Amino acid sequence: MAETLKKGTRVTGSERSELATELKNRYDEGESIRSLAASTGRSYGFVHRLLTEAGVTLRGRGGATRRS
Repeated sequence: MAETLKKGTRVTGSERSELATELKNRYDEGESIRSLAASTGRSYGFVHRLLTEAGVTLRGRGGATRRS
């Protein structure tokens, strides 16, 4: 599904919910938002919004954290 979308096309209705479910599953398996955006040809913001709409708890940014 994700690979068939053309860049800039509006995604609504059942197509949007199918894409959200697919991206949610891939994100839950450990794929990053940036890699999901690259593989679908959509923007980071679009993928982030879809994941949020799908009820995903987003991971932290990672990297080193400060300890006292």
